[in-house]
Amino acid sequence: MRLERILHTVDAHCEGEASRIVVGGVLDVPGTTMYERKLYLERHRDELRRQLLFEPRGQPALSAVLVLPSADPDADLGFIIMEGADYPPMSGTNTINTVTVALETGILEMREPVTELVLDTPGGRVLATATCADGKCVSVAFDNVPCFATQLDATVEVPGLGTVTMDIAYGGHFFALVSAADHGLEIVPEQADRLAQLGELIKTAAAGQLELTHPELPEAGELGFVTWTGPARAGGDGRNATVVSPGRLDRSPCGTATSARLAILHARGELAEHRPYIHEGILSTTFRAEIVGRARVGEHDAIVPRITGRSWIYAMTQTGVDPSDPLPTGYTLTDTWGAGPTQRF
Repeated sequence: MRLERILHTVDAHCEGEASRIVVGGVLDVPGTTMYERKLYLERHRDELRRQLLFEPRGQPALSAVLVLPSADPDADLGFIIMEGADYPPMSGTNTINTVTVALETGILEMREPVTELVLDTPGGRVLATATCADGKCVSVAFDNVPCFATQLDATVEVPGLGTVTMDIAYGGHFFALVSAADHGLEIVPEQADRLAQLGELIKTAAAGQLELTHPELPEAGELGFVTWTGPARAGGDGRNATVVSPGRLDRSPCGTATSARLAILHARGELAEHRPYIHEGILSTTFRAEIVGRARVGEHDAIVPRITGRSWIYAMTQTGVDPSDPLPTGYTLTDTWGAGPTQRF
């Protein structure tokens, strides 16, 4: 057996959403901040993301996280998030999975009953608190970057759907939140394909018609996700399904989408600070969320959301590439990766 570019990874899922955490095999990435390091990978080393996530080594419903020494001297751990189509600045499920992996594998010292951590992400500094018992991360809570609503009841013209009303908010990435009921949909597993298909149509149309700007992260001014919203079905306060490009649903309640929904509810005067909000995903797993602070981001009044969820490790692997392999960085096909361009490298 001949393998090159060997990566040491630990796989975990947070409330159903899987992450592949790279814990070895990659030297430090250039950049003075995690955001600069993210841009470097995106522009110069994207073969790493493709090796981890594209077929035959990966699959569409999987994210990857590269654990790195922190660029912030006061942080305990730095990491960069990679998904099937891009590099989001922040992700709740990936944060919870990364903290669980770091503590349960001994990368960071676990202190029972509570371990407090400062995390360095491309989206900014994030505070995390892990509840621990008997060597296990029972749950992880994190205070997200400041989140804010930018447009309420915005309208976009979508081919085949007509005028679509949506709320726009930043939750670590920009989200368009759309009522599923307005389009005759329910957030249930049986409608996952339809939710994903229409969500991608809406995202493409909205990205071309809305102007989005983050006052502190100029290159983060893109619409990252469409999130379908609806009433709770499993005893929570609300339900959602976030469409992840190139066209699949987040299996969890999505921490950044939950943060965006809290920002919108707060902007509408429908959610007070420190009131728990239980957010369901399409699998009826839940995150506990609450607004724990206020902030200002440029001209925007912002909130600081706290999201709590659970994670489980299920695999430890070594992934590499045989030098004779004709598909060293994988491929995507539209039968499983949606209607985007087929990619072979």
